[in-house]
Amino acid sequence: MHAASARARDRARPHKTLKVSQTFRVLLWYNRGVTAIPGGQLDLFGRRAASAPYTISQLTSFIRDLIEGEPALSDVWVEGEVSNFTRASSGHCYFTLKDAGAQIGCVMWRSIAQLQRYLPANGDQVLAHGRVGVYETGGRYQLYADHLEPAGLGSLYLEFERLKARLLAEGLFAPERKRPLPRFPRRIGLVTSPAAAALRDIVTVLRRRYPLAELLLAPTLVQGEGAPAQIVAALQALAERGRVDVIIVARGGGSLEELWAFNDERVVRAIAGSPVPVICGVGHETDVSLADFAADVRAPTPSAAAELVAPDRAELRAMVAGLAAAQVEAALSLLEELRWRLADRQQALRHFSPEARVQQVRQRVDEWQARIGQAASHRLALERERLAGLSARLVSLSPLATLERGYAIVRHGPSGAIVRSPRQVSAGDALAIRVAEGEFGAEVKAQPAGM
Repeated sequence: MHAASARARDRARPHKTLKVSQTFRVLLWYNRGVTAIPGGQLDLFGRRAASAPYTISQLTSFIRDLIEGEPALSDVWVEGEVSNFTRASSGHCYFTLKDAGAQIGCVMWRSIAQLQRYLPANGDQVLAHGRVGVYETGGRYQLYADHLEPAGLGSLYLEFERLKARLLAEGLFAPERKRPLPRFPRRIGLVTSPAAAALRDIVTVLRRRYPLAELLLAPTLVQGEGAPAQIVAALQALAERGRVDVIIVARGGGSLEELWAFNDERVVRAIAGSPVPVICGVGHETDVSLADFAADVRAPTPSAAAELVAPDRAELRAMVAGLAAAQVEAALSLLEELRWRLADRQQALRHFSPEARVQQVRQRVDEWQARIGQAASHRLALERERLAGLSARLVSLSPLATLERGYAIVRHGPSGAIVRSPRQVSAGDALAIRVAEGEFGAEVKAQPAGM
């Protein structure tokens, strides 16, 4: 459902869609009370004076103003059969809508036509929305269409918009309710038909991009009356017993009727209430369902859903290689830093270790030993000098020096006393006489005089 379609369906529809012949009657009967046409006067019988005819352009312009100025004709739905459908080289579409009683020419401009999901073929019964205008050059009124859909689907679109508005008011589609998809899902749940092409597309994408993930299929109908109940049951089974990290709801494209199961209120509420993030890949890019609004992420196609839910293994390889290189670089940087820290600690250990202190004490001991040796040598030298001086004094005061001058020391032999007086000896006493160069004995021969 593209933007132009959505804008067209957002307009309020009349209670009853007009047939082509009914639109024609509206044009005939609307504004019956008008009694004057610009550019001329009417007589009492409503006849224009013959003396003042108006031009074709004036008349056509007046009719255009009547038609295009009426609000009821600026927003109209018309049902009819398509004939003479052509698409000009400019891209504009021209066709006729008709029924058993009348027909009306229609135009759809290129800017609108290129956004349409559906363009009719001759013979199609369609529902057209647009405004009624006048093509003055051709002198005809026509419908300028801004939306086309196959007839019979109008009630579905009305139901779609009604349910969408109600669920939107409840907050089921609020952006703050959306959850992010897991970055690396280990198990992916899939709700789709086992016979659908969507299953093959998703398996192909996952096998190529992310074969590490496990795909768990909850088979279900994706079309028909029984599809909504089966889709709800599949979602509940995956969320409660499947232990999945994320769920993909998928099916291929189709008409509004074929995709209607994904507009069912039960399915929409089940998706919104799922405890596991849900990605919806239903239809093609222009198809939009209420399930898309309720899902955490909307994918334009089933294949795109698989790409969104799973990372690319080539990108993962590059990321792992980058992380490995960064880890090696970080490890080398950390190792280098630890080496510097170790060298610093070793330096500090050497500085504060007992061995360093012992070496310092040893050095101080050596220094003290050297100083003690020097002091002892100095003291010894001083003592030697003093001793030499004392020796010299002793020598100078020694009796031996006197003996050198020819004197002798006489000792009494028996007592060893120094003989200082003759009275100390008697005749016959032995004497010991010490001279400079030795000692000899003597005997007293006579009694010393003065005894």
